[in-house]
Amino acid sequence: MSEAAPHNPPGIRVAGVTHRYGSVTALADVTLDLPAGTTIGLVGPDGVGKSTLLGLIAGVRRLQSGRLDVLGADIGERRAREAFLPRVAFMPQGLGRNLYPALSVWENIDFFARLFGMDARERDARIQRLLDATGLAPFPDRAAGHLSGGMKQKVSLCCALVHDPDLLILDEPTTGVDPLSRQQFWTLVDQLRRERPTMTVIVSTAYMEEAERFAWLVAMDDGKVLISDQTQKVLERTHATSLEAAYISLLPEGKRQAASGFVIPPYANPGGPPAIEAAHLTRRFGSFTAVSDVSFTISRGEIFGFLGSNGCGKSTTMKMLTGLLDATSGTAKLFGEQITAGDMQTRMRIGYMSQAFSLYEELTVRQNLMLQARLYRIPAAQAAQRVAQAIESFELGACADVSPASLPLGIRQRLQLAAACINNPEILILDEPTSGVDPAARDMFWRHLICLSRQDHVTIFVSTHFMNEAARCDRISLMHRGHVLAVGTPAELVKKRSAPNLEAAFIAYLQDAEVATDAQDHATAPARHSAARTWWHALGGRLAARFGAVGGAWLPRAWAFARREGVELLRDRLRLTFALIGPLILLVVAASSISFDVEGVRFTVDDHDRTTISRDLIDSFRGSTYFHELAPVADADALDRDIRNGRVQLALDIPAGFARDLEAGRRPEVGVIIDGAVPFLAANVRAYVTGVLAGYAATLGREMPRGAVIPITVEPRFSYNQEFRSIYAMTPGVIMLALILIPTMLTALGVVREKEVGSIVNLYASPASVGQYLMGKQAPYVALATISYFMLVLVAVVVMGVPLKGSLLALSVGGVLFVLSATGLGLLISTFVSSQVAAIFGTSIICLIPAVNFSGLLYPASTLTGISRLVGLGFPATWYQLISLGCFTKGLGVASFGPMYLALGGFGASYMLAARLLLKKQEA
Repeated sequence: MSEAAPHNPPGIRVAGVTHRYGSVTALADVTLDLPAGTTIGLVGPDGVGKSTLLGLIAGVRRLQSGRLDVLGADIGERRAREAFLPRVAFMPQGLGRNLYPALSVWENIDFFARLFGMDARERDARIQRLLDATGLAPFPDRAAGHLSGGMKQKVSLCCALVHDPDLLILDEPTTGVDPLSRQQFWTLVDQLRRERPTMTVIVSTAYMEEAERFAWLVAMDDGKVLISDQTQKVLERTHATSLEAAYISLLPEGKRQAASGFVIPPYANPGGPPAIEAAHLTRRFGSFTAVSDVSFTISRGEIFGFLGSNGCGKSTTMKMLTGLLDATSGTAKLFGEQITAGDMQTRMRIGYMSQAFSLYEELTVRQNLMLQARLYRIPAAQAAQRVAQAIESFELGACADVSPASLPLGIRQRLQLAAACINNPEILILDEPTSGVDPAARDMFWRHLICLSRQDHVTIFVSTHFMNEAARCDRISLMHRGHVLAVGTPAELVKKRSAPNLEAAFIAYLQDAEVATDAQDHATAPARHSAARTWWHALGGRLAARFGAVGGAWLPRAWAFARREGVELLRDRLRLTFALIGPLILLVVAASSISFDVEGVRFTVDDHDRTTISRDLIDSFRGSTYFHELAPVADADALDRDIRNGRVQLALDIPAGFARDLEAGRRPEVGVIIDGAVPFLAANVRAYVTGVLAGYAATLGREMPRGAVIPITVEPRFSYNQEFRSIYAMTPGVIMLALILIPTMLTALGVVREKEVGSIVNLYASPASVGQYLMGKQAPYVALATISYFMLVLVAVVVMGVPLKGSLLALSVGGVLFVLSATGLGLLISTFVSSQVAAIFGTSIICLIPAVNFSGLLYPASTLTGISRLVGLGFPATWYQLISLGCFTKGLGVASFGPMYLALGGFGASYMLAARLLLKKQEA
């Protein structure tokens, strides 16, 4: 791609663009013109605004100030930007960040093709061509989450190129990718540019040797453009022989000195036993062998490089050496002692830096270092001194009291290295410590490592994808697919392959190792692909064609989102089980255990009268199924004690002379003591006691003519739920509770999960609208919740024996409308929260409080007043509770629920409209 830039008019014009994130200025009054139809490299340190500038050019970030014209489109104007989006392809920073792990290679690319409106025949032809060109043809059905980093990036590129764009924007596409995969990646881009020479390609990269292949170069620092010109002219103007030297010469004076060259003293073995010994290490995860028969020895103070293709087992090997993983077979020794997961003494002598950031973003830089020191059991006084030394040594003073979340990647990695060294380790294990870090920061990193190795004799075991870093190691090991290919000094490995440099030698080793495995994969994978795709692909094609005929371009894009979300949902067994089984568990447990029936109330008696009449009174309670008698108490104190400790819920205190007073026509008083700790139960017990006493009085009146006779006998009759069983009353409400809680909770995770992983950028960078996105996200959850509703009704009627006296149609219409409201509410919640944890907690609070307290679950909503009534009427659960209760217990039909249907439909529409307004088509 190093062809001379043609003399085209500016294709991208940036004028006075400034972009801020709070108080941080990412771009400061940037102005530049970039040619169309050429390749443009964007280089600069971490955190200088490269990704922000690319996001603005792609239209995925909102333009705050200035003017930006891209291929004739004014990006600041909404209609012009949306008309431009079908012409651009944007690949964000991060390994496979725009991919969906549960989807296969083919399904990921197919999803992007659908978003850009390609028909089935065009999609299939284009996808197959891209798979053939990238070497991914043997793996169409492999899940994206199971791909190596290099393969993920190639799939991401296929997704970006499936619609044949005019502008291709790649944000550090090969960061963290092994040299062979990088070579294959750029070969593919070169091939596609030859086929379409008018395509403009803009790439940001951390690899200076990659930047040399671009015709045009833009160098940035501190949110500003240092230079923008043809690459060859940049070299001429800086009088540099390499682009890395040219870039360093453009930096401010202080940064130039930090990035100046350094000399590595030769390694001298201090003697003694090896620091690290691996003998036939093997690690399996189920049937998958991640590391197979790996052996090597590392001397004390040696810098040992670990190179390999993505997913080859480097990180797994390192974790076995630190005791974080147990080996399936083989041995790992540190300082001559075999290491195990419980060997804390040996682990205290090791510093480990993981590939991903593993410190706490809630703590400041200083607090993270102090916590790390305390975890290594360093005394408080020494810990404070060590932290101060680390902050000074690793140049963290300016950000010591800042959270790592707001720091550039290079500084975050520097912090991780400082934390790994806080215990003065004898062995330092670093897993790709400089991945994504700019050249100046990498050089600073290596100065620290060389000092630790040569002065303090710390053994350093480091994995890397940068060949210039690998060349600095004393020895290196090349690894591929769990096997060690070769071990030796960089010069020895280059000589063995007769290669011009270490990268060429590494690629040659990997290519030889790929031959046998590729042949096997090519022989077996295509048949699996055709078999796996047959029914689903055919069904999807028919539905997409039907939607296209009815709704033009709108429905097919919504279907693309729905189809993708549905596939992910079906393959996530945990979510699927929770969605279907969770409501059933809630129904059975809640409806069966929450009971207001008064049965078996424990009571005792303090009978001071001890006459036949007093015993008849006691017998009237004994003969009821609602009460269960315990042994009588001895005195008033014992009675009070039994009530207080919960032994009994009811006590009768019959006074002396009870029978005498009754026969004399006087009205004796009987003490009835009820445990009122649970008011609702106490009220029910009181009503039942009153009923028993009324029955006893009526009987007594008939038997004693001289006594007071009760002229009216009250016999209540219930119009509905004549059996007065709590399960009949609770089941409709629990169905309502299950349908508002679980579908809402699942849907609430939909948008926020994409925000967290970054795949929402696919909405920003595609022609799809927010409405299409939300409708597509909602549809699978509506279908799943509707299935859950029918399962709930079936279990309630068939298993729990709750009769459905009304219309199933009326109940189902309300159920579907209620599900639409619940999933719409979930999407609304998901648009304004920023994490899945917040979505879960927010949904639980928003749904449970009004659904339990103000919807009629515990007491009729009609009895509510004031704010409580407004809350109940303003939440869909109240309206569906009327439908559910009316159908189950009152035998009502469709005609009775017109207002409820209208209310639920209004809730569903208003929630979706609010979500549509809150979810923006661009990042801030």
